[in-house]
Formats: sequence, C-alpha cells, structure tokens
Amino acid sequence: MPPSSFRKSMSRLLKQQKRWEKGLTRMARASRAVIAFQADTLAAFSRPVPPPRLTEITGFGTNPGGLKMFAYVPPALPRHAPLVVVLHGCRQNAEVYERGAGWTHLARERGFAVLYAEQRRANNPNVCFNWFRPSNVTRDRGEAGSIRQMITRMVALHKLDRRRIFITGLSAGGAMTAAMLAAYPELFAGAGIIAGLPFGAARDVSRALDAMAEPPQRTAREWGDLVRKATDKPLPKRLPAVSIWHGTEDRTVAFANAEALAAQWLDVHGLPPEGGRTEKVDGHQRTVWTDMRGEPRVSLYRIEGMDHGTPLKAGTGPRAREIAGDYMLDAGISSTRHLADAWGLKKPTLAAVLQPGR
Repeated sequence: MPPSSFRKSMSRLLKQQKRWEKGLTRMARASRAVIAFQADTLAAFSRPVPPPRLTEITGFGTNPGGLKMFAYVPPALPRHAPLVVVLHGCRQNAEVYERGAGWTHLARERGFAVLYAEQRRANNPNVCFNWFRPSNVTRDRGEAGSIRQMITRMVALHKLDRRRIFITGLSAGGAMTAAMLAAYPELFAGAGIIAGLPFGAARDVSRALDAMAEPPQRTAREWGDLVRKATDKPLPKRLPAVSIWHGTEDRTVAFANAEALAAQWLDVHGLPPEGGRTEKVDGHQRTVWTDMRGEPRVSLYRIEGMDHGTPLKAGTGPRAREIAGDYMLDAGISSTRHLADAWGLKKPTLAAVLQPGR
C-alpha cells in the first residue's frame, strides 16, 4: 500500500474512532440523565405532598364579626373561576381543616379559588362560629357580615364568577353555612352542610346546646319560614342547592338535625318530602330531591356509623390529599370531591387556562 493511501486509511479510522467516542459520551450522559430523572421521580413520590399554603388577607372591609380571612388562589387562575368558601368547626382553624379536607389540592387541580373564614378565640373560647347569636347571623351584621365582605373582596380581587360561589362548613361552620344561605340566598349557587344545624335552631348558648342534642320540634313550614323571614329581600328564583352530610352515630350534633335541615330546605324549595330518590354512594345512603328539570336541589347523605366530623376518603401514603384527624374522619367517602363534582367544579379547559382572570 502506498504511503499516501495508508495515511488516508489511518485518518478515516481516527475520525471514526472520535465519532464512536462522542456517541458513547452522549449515551453515557443520557443514561445518567435517565437515572437522575428516575431517582428524582422516586424521591418525589416518596415525599409527602404539603397542601398549598393559605395566605392571610387583611383590610377586606369593616369586619363587623372580627374574623380572620385566608385564601388560596392557584397559579394561572382561569377566567371567571368559581369560589368555594370553607368554614371550619369548633377547636379547629383554617389550616387544620384544610389539612384534612384538601380543598386547596382540588382547587389547584380544577382551577377555582378557596376562601377560609377563621374564628378568633376572643369571639368564642372554643373558636366556634357563633351561629346561634342573632347579632352574628343577621344580614350584613356580625360574623355573617364579615364573611360577606370576604367574598366581595375575593370576587373583586380575582374577577371570579359571581354566579358560581359555593359554601361549606363543619359543625358550627355547618350551622353558619346554613345561616349564610338564609341571610344571602341570592349569593350562593350551592352549599354543603356537614354535621350542622338548621337555621334558627337556637338564639343563645343554652338553647344551642339543647338543639345539638335534639332540634326544636317544628313543622317543615315553620323551619322554612325562618329562612324566608331572615332577610327583607324576596327569595331569588334560583335558590342554592343544599347538600347535607351527617354521621348516623354523631354524639355531638344529633342526626335529627340533618333531618330538620332537609325539611327546612325542602320547604324553601317547595319540594315534597316523599319525592326523594334514595341510592347508595360509596357504601352510604344518599337521598336526592330534584326540581321539575330533574336537577338536584336538596340531598341528604347518611354516613353510616360515623361520629362527629367531616367524612373523608383519607389516604395513607405520602401523596394523600385528604388526611384523617380530629373531626376529620375516614368514612370511605370524600365529601370534598363529591361536593366539587356536584357543583360542576371540573378541570379547566385549555382555553380557560390560556386566558387567566388576573
């Protein structure tokens, strides 16, 4: 072989070797990247998922009830997003209730805002909402007035959909939810009352304790009249849909209060008690009353064997969105997700995400 041909062959071999070396280097880098990605993924799934942080908001109005306001707004909130108002129970605060119920996790997944009203110990030694005091449940007064101001602030600040405002609460928060529906029936599209009491069940502490053990004996018409007389404004044509949740073994607020709540809102909606349809949902009994168009207007969930608390479908792993605890009870059914589904709070469309409301 001539010397020139040998040099050319060696040159080609060296170039080919360099190409192989570069290819091997790229493959090694890719392998390391895959291994790192797998490690990060495994680590992410092994870490607990903390709930999105609630932000305290001040200066939302005159705050006649002296409450605190907390909120969560997911990134890139869709245009005209809904709002869910959440009221904690006694011996709880916004953060504790959120940790169990997981409303902010769901808000991040489905694109809505969450508002938590929080009681102060100065107002009630057990940090219960004062649902039994007329001065706190009258329209635009006391705690009801404070919650209304919080809602107004959230709607204006984030350009939320005024037609899709929902409210839910546990125990004293459930009773306050019923009071908010009576004081502002035009404001809410739907409500979830969990282990609560009907509006007007008591007017002071002594009668509140009596009502928790056994609600006052009233006809459905009398319960309904309490709502109709709660405001000097006529009831709106489109009344909020009411979902009632209560454990059959509740030793704090008797289950009879759930039945009184159903009677109250069936009368307000003008629906016959015998018109309900009963079915099983996640192993528990649900009775639903619908309007002329077949839309659910009142529903009653009997959570079999559950004591006083919010029914959850609690997870046990680090990725759990709902966590059982005091008054946050694993009943195999998620009141949070069932309420969100009933209210039409679904994952936002791409078009909605691309047009943020803020």
